[in-house]
This record gives sequence, C-alpha cells and structure tokens, in this order.
Amino acid sequence: MHVESPQAFLLLLAVPLLLWLQRRGRGGAVRFSSTRNAARAGASLRQRLGFLPLLLRVAALVLLVVALARPQRGLQRVRDINRGIAIEMVVDRSGSMAAEMEYDGRKMTRLDVVKRVFRDFVLGSDRLRGRPNDLIGMVAFARYADTVCPLTLAHGALDPFLDSVQLVQRREEDGTSIGDALALAAARLQKAEETLREQVREEGRKAYEIKSRVIILLTDGENNAGKRTPLQAAELAADWDIKIYTIGIGGGDAVATIQTPFGAYKVPTRSRIDEGTLKAVAEATGGIYRRADSAQALEDVYDEIDELERSEIESIRFMDYEERFTGWALAALLVLVAETALRCFVFRRIP
Repeated sequence: MHVESPQAFLLLLAVPLLLWLQRRGRGGAVRFSSTRNAARAGASLRQRLGFLPLLLRVAALVLLVVALARPQRGLQRVRDINRGIAIEMVVDRSGSMAAEMEYDGRKMTRLDVVKRVFRDFVLGSDRLRGRPNDLIGMVAFARYADTVCPLTLAHGALDPFLDSVQLVQRREEDGTSIGDALALAAARLQKAEETLREQVREEGRKAYEIKSRVIILLTDGENNAGKRTPLQAAELAADWDIKIYTIGIGGGDAVATIQTPFGAYKVPTRSRIDEGTLKAVAEATGGIYRRADSAQALEDVYDEIDELERSEIESIRFMDYEERFTGWALAALLVLVAETALRCFVFRRIP
C-alpha cells in the first residue's frame, strides 16, 4: 500500500481539539440543585450508549483523513532485457585425457575433471557464478570432431550431454583434431542467431540479443589429425568476429588407470601440449591462453574468463498504481449517515 499525500495525516491532530471544543460547549438547558436521586435510579441502555454518536463522528473524521491521504495500491512490474554471450565449449576426448588429475580429494581422469568444472562454470558453484543467460553449446573431438550439445538456453539438459562425452575407445578414432573442432565450433556460432530465433519461437522466450561469441578450447595435446590446422580455424573465427580462449590441461608425465582382465593397472603416460600454437590461436582472435595443471588451476582459468565475458541484464522496474481512496471516503459517508440517524432518532435530545 502506497500513500500519495502522507501530510494529510497531520489533520488527525485536530481531532482531539474538536472533541475538547465540543465537550466544553455542552451544558444542560435546565439546571437542578442536585442529581443525586437521578443517579440512584441507574442508567438505561440508551444512556449507557450515549457515547456512540460521538465515536462514530470521530471514526468518520479519521476515515476522511485517510481518504485525503490518497492510499494507492502499487503493482511492481519487472521487464528484463537480456544481452547474453554464445559460448561453444570445445573438449578434447582423446586417449591422453585418461591421465589422472586430482579433483576434490579424488583421482579422476582429466576429461572427467574438465566436465565437472565446465558444469560449475555454466550452472554455478561456490566459486563460479554460472552463466544462466548465455547460449551454451559443446563440441568434443578426438580424431574427428562432433557436436555434442547444440547451442541452447535450456541449461537443465546439460548433464545428459556431458555424460555422453567419453574417452575415445577405438584406436582408429584416437587422435587430436584441434583445427577441425575449432572450425566446427566457429560454424555453430556463426549460425547462433538463427538457432536462437528458433528457440525463442518454440519456447516463447522474450527478445534476446547476442553480445559476443566465444570458443573455449580445452586440450592436453597437439594437433595431429583433421583437415584444418588450428591457425586456419583461428583465421576463420577471427573473420567471423569470434574470440577463442585456449586452455592447456595437464601435460608432462602423468598416470592413467587401465582396465585389464586381470584388474586395474596404473601406467605412466605422457602428453605434450603445443603451447605455441594455442597461444597463437588465442592471440589471433583476441582471446587468452592459460595452462591448467590441476583442477584448482582450471577453476581459476574459468573464473578469469567469467570476469572477462559477462552477460548484461538490464532490469526495468516500474510501478502501476491504483487509487484506493474511494472506499475510505464511502466508508466515512456511511459512518456519518449512521451517526446522524442515531442523533436524530435513538439519541435525540430536547432541546
């Protein structure tokens, strides 16, 4: 409830003054030497309720003052205008990503750590704020690049897509086609506006504007497969005004767990990150390169990207007001009518 003219309540200070003036002006038309005998006779119900007309008049005055203050009912309306970022996550799932990395006190494969931290990056966690207003998609690659998750605003469907990303199982499919994966992600982002229009129409969402387009590449190796080189893909992304952030995962000596008919065995593994190429790809598109040797370092990189690429949400808040003084004024009128009726009939005085 909102009051447009609160200063009107100052009129309530005049109510006690009016009561005092009315009481001071009262006096009997016929004087008696003593009312002792009348007091012994007792008071009738009409006499005991003699204060009622005065009470109704005070109530009417209070109601009129409230009406003069113009109470209003306000309904707050909020309209959000979103300007988000289209993000394609490009994840290496080659055999070298089976190397172990510690996450939350447990040993996990690099790929599993990448998926968990990426989920926190999108949905939010204690450290990361989440990306609720961004288009998110995913491309996974080994020897071949595949679209795992199309660009979408429906982040609730992210978990099943992440579960489908597994380490390559067949030797002939193993490899690292960074260039092809980047080119596929860039092509998806180039069509992002068209994809967004379809989702807005299907889901009934309000207008949405893509502020920028970003690729985040995570790999622990060097390009050794595919038709395009990483630098060719970077040139394509730069032509389309797409920024690429590159992250080198692990690298160097590590341990991987393999399953055999005789049980699980840990074997040493080694991967070489082509940091020179990853830096060149990032610089060619205006992005940055970072090395993440641990899950903590990977979260730090995501936190840095989170600060660099923030969505904008402009909230327009306004109030719709509806005048509510009419009810108070009508109530005051009814009380005055009741008070007048009581004075003229039930509590009529002579003279």
